[in-house]
Amino acid sequence: QVQLVESGGGLVQAGGSLRLSCAASGRTFSRYVMGWFRQAPGKEREFVAAITGSGATTRYADSVKGRFTISRDNGKNTVNLQMNSLKPEDTAVYYCAANTAGSWSPEVGHSYDSWGQGTQVTVSS
Repeated sequence: QVQLVESGGGLVQAGGSLRLSCAASGRTFSRYVMGWFRQAPGKEREFVAAITGSGATTRYADSVKGRFTISRDNGKNTVNLQMNSLKPEDTAVYYCAANTAGSWSPEVGHSYDSWGQGTQVTVSS
């Protein structure tokens, strides 16, 4: 397991943008599959986006495709989620997750062995 710390959440109006960051410990960060999940009150955890260790491959939930972009900087042990054209339904706690084995099951929450504490994103209408 590694330590993950999310940042960048906040309150934004619909149509606005927000960038989330996740800082990770671990000297083999470039091997980790990294993902973003979100959970709204009373709702199940939902896959948002994932990225392979090299950053060559990404995967997005249909609900965010075209609006969100996941990226990583392996030199800084960070993964980012750029969120544009935000909608009220994007309101949730956003969690950063790592699969330190590097296996590519991007939408499967249980495939991630490390999770951050979450950061709140609130989109007002």
